[in-house]
Amino acid sequence: MPRYRLTIEYDGTTFFGWQSQAGGEAVQDQLAKAIFKASGETVLVRGAGRTDSGVHALGQVAHIDLAKDWEPYRLREALNFHLKPARVAVLEAAVAAPDFDARFSATARHYLYRILSRRAPPTLDKHRVWWVAVELDADAMHEAAQELIGHHDFTTFRAAGCQAASPMRTLDRFEVARAGTEILVTASARSFLHNQVRSMVGSLKLVGEGKWTAKDLREALEARRRAACGPVAPAAGLYLTRVDYPAQP
Repeated sequence: MPRYRLTIEYDGTTFFGWQSQAGGEAVQDQLAKAIFKASGETVLVRGAGRTDSGVHALGQVAHIDLAKDWEPYRLREALNFHLKPARVAVLEAAVAAPDFDARFSATARHYLYRILSRRAPPTLDKHRVWWVAVELDADAMHEAAQELIGHHDFTTFRAAGCQAASPMRTLDRFEVARAGTEILVTASARSFLHNQVRSMVGSLKLVGEGKWTAKDLREALEARRRAACGPVAPAAGLYLTRVDYPAQP
């Protein structure tokens, strides 16, 4: 039974996140329906990670097992045909090794968070950025962000209902840069806790407003208490941009 790796882009605005759940349509549901229409097979689409309601993806990765051999190009085209009009697209389909696992084989996950820092509200990018109607200090935010780099207990920056066995994570990259009226925050790690990126960005926004310093952010991390976290940034500005895997022979 061949295994296929899918690279997926989606607008999360109207979805209840990646994972199937009662009471709302998920990205996983849309893909499963498209696979059934294309192949007649009912399969479980296993993703590299869950994204919450309203979170977007530019490079989510999933794997599926199908009974039939497909040319990757034809599989991609068939899935995209049956995904319409959902705002989900398969960017690439490829044959994967039998032991490839979209979640457990991943070596790094990369996220982007977009903040629109201007007085006027967004029009074209509504539901795709966090609108903050004041000018934020991107340099101060970047300097503070470096306090979180490394291996730490991130209890402060994870959701109260996070199901991870341990709050220990290694944050490899956390950078902030201004691009016109946007503040772009990029984060990379092997894995993240539930709501970790949005929690860190929400606290960085306080630094950008001058309400917190880098020292305050460090003290929030060291407090290891959820109550020490700043307001959690909304889902709309968050994008899963890429998932890395070991090179295949």
